[in-house]
Amino acid sequence: MVRILGPLVGLFFALAALWAFINGAIADAPVLSKYGSFTEPSAEKLFVKHPHPLHLQSDGPFGTFNKEQLQRGFAVYDGVCKTCHSLSHVAFRDLEEIGYNEAEVKAIAKTYQVPHYDPKTGEVTTVDGVPTDHFPPVVYGGQGSPPDLSLITKARHGGASYVHALLTGYADQVGYKNDKGQELLKMFPDSKTPDGLHFNPYFANLNIAMPPPLVDDAVTYSDGTKATLDQEAQDVAAFLVWTAEPKLVKRRQVGWTVLGFLLFATILAYLAKRQIWAEKEH
Repeated sequence: MVRILGPLVGLFFALAALWAFINGAIADAPVLSKYGSFTEPSAEKLFVKHPHPLHLQSDGPFGTFNKEQLQRGFAVYDGVCKTCHSLSHVAFRDLEEIGYNEAEVKAIAKTYQVPHYDPKTGEVTTVDGVPTDHFPPVVYGGQGSPPDLSLITKARHGGASYVHALLTGYADQVGYKNDKGQELLKMFPDSKTPDGLHFNPYFANLNIAMPPPLVDDAVTYSDGTKATLDQEAQDVAAFLVWTAEPKLVKRRQVGWTVLGFLLFATILAYLAKRQIWAEKEH
């Protein structure tokens, strides 16, 4: 009896599984026809976009920093970003590496108020910055917690491309959805960006607390470059690549020197081996 019931029970579960699969396929047929998946896609999968490539002079194994662009990027940070974002891993004197002279660094540092601890009174006050100080932390009273930008291009997938895409990628949510078709509005009726947030398809969950920070002519470049939104985004992205790894160029130079030495040593070792074992080989 058990031998008869066993296969029947197995057949029953197999048929039940097949029935569930067929029902699911029929229910998801509209989604499958458009998106190639039996799983209904999430709003993030449908709307999130990947950063488009941003090519900088520092890219590649032989890349170098464009100091003029880095100074323009600092101008964008200093004129726009510092209101909400700190740069705590960078000291003012580090700016000499991107082309500022000592007097200019002192002048820049003086425009910042940095925390100062008085050991006599135990009080913390703010004083004018000096070149040896780091950029001070930002006390932000708005919604969200703006990240420190020192290492942002290392902390975000895509690096400079992500920063550039995010800054230039703000879009009107309804208009963006209409590009996908009215069926998306029906699929995600509750996906409207909440009040106080902003729709950005390059941000992980689409809704970001930071309003569009850059506009045309948000800053004035001292070298006469036209400050378009795209130019500002490129420049500040390049600057943040430098803040994340200021020794990048020197590290590459040392790396190529070491590789050259190792190649030379390998050739010498091979020739020495041929010379030492020449008689035995014959």
